[in-house]
Amino acid sequence: MEININCDLGEKSKLHSNKHDPDLLNIVNSANVACGYHAGDDESMNQVVEISKKNGVSIGAHPSFNDPENFGRKRMNLPSSEIRKLIIDQYAILQEIAAKYGENVTHIKPHGALNNMACEDIDLATILAKAINEISKDLIYLVPTGSKMEEAAKKLDMKIACEIFADRNYEDDGNLVSRKKPNALITDPEEAKKHVLSMVKNQSINCLSGKQITCEIDSICIHGDNISSLETAKSIKLNLIENGLDLKPLNEMKKFT
Repeated sequence: MEININCDLGEKSKLHSNKHDPDLLNIVNSANVACGYHAGDDESMNQVVEISKKNGVSIGAHPSFNDPENFGRKRMNLPSSEIRKLIIDQYAILQEIAAKYGENVTHIKPHGALNNMACEDIDLATILAKAINEISKDLIYLVPTGSKMEEAAKKLDMKIACEIFADRNYEDDGNLVSRKKPNALITDPEEAKKHVLSMVKNQSINCLSGKQITCEIDSICIHGDNISSLETAKSIKLNLIENGLDLKPLNEMKKFT
């Protein structure tokens, strides 16, 4: 069985250090690169793209609300035209840098509040899906499994990779536990690796209550901005390999080739 490990990277900001990015890029299969709107700059984008090329890591854009003060985690209500422009502009910023290295952006994964809002709102999810489809029908759309984003993308027959979060807990409706709650994050690498393997093997979300929700799982996200990200990534990768999973960049998975 094929599986992918992705990580949000290049998130250099006053709220987050990207010092572990080179180490994480030795572990993960796909990088979701901050494009400067919630975090990141030309230097951080160039660094991630250069190391990704060297390590065979596929490159994705990680577009956000233009809100560096809040790391893209503040909800905003914007017109559809502005949402569309956010996606297209941030993809273009990263693609221009990737092209300098002979690489392409092969997937898109929205960030933070934009992503969380679209998980719950089919209208917003449809705006995002249409914007990505407009850029290229070859782009892989990385979405939280079971979300409105997955639903909207399937209606457009897009290339969809469904992800779970290694270091986050889930509510009974399949959405992530809010970061405002004390039990939102899983910071113990041992706990995270068991959490992930169970979900991948069973193709289901493990909710905090003990409930399981059947779903599709193609990819595992490890957030690059948690203290334990590096150890969590190492632990999860080793555990997946030991249990017979075949780790691949998104654009090399059989379902997309």
